[in-house]
Amino acid sequence: MNPQANLISISSLLLGTTITISSNHWMMAWTGLEINTLAILPLISKPHHPRAIEAATKYFLVQAAASTLLLFSSTTNALFTGQWDVTQLTHPTSCLLLTTAISIKLGLVPFH
Repeated sequence: MNPQANLISISSLLLGTTITISSNHWMMAWTGLEINTLAILPLISKPHHPRAIEAATKYFLVQAAASTLLLFSSTTNALFTGQWDVTQLTHPTSCLLLTTAISIKLGLVPFH
């Protein structure tokens, strides 16, 4: 990978992390997580080997499913409480779905 592409990938990772950490709205948090997902894919598939491409594809599919679950959680919370803020997650179903989505994104024990 050439230095410019590597610099863009690393800066995209930093940008996505910053957006996710500093967001107050669920859509901005989701946007930051998606920037991170799309920035890490070239780094995973950098060695041109079939297993690296397979790993990148599996990573993308699992992260896309977790992102969908995260959006569903925030939509469910907005439906029941009328709040889109990250700090106003009060409905139990939304909390469970969000915990599951974040666990999948982090690769915690039952979801690895």
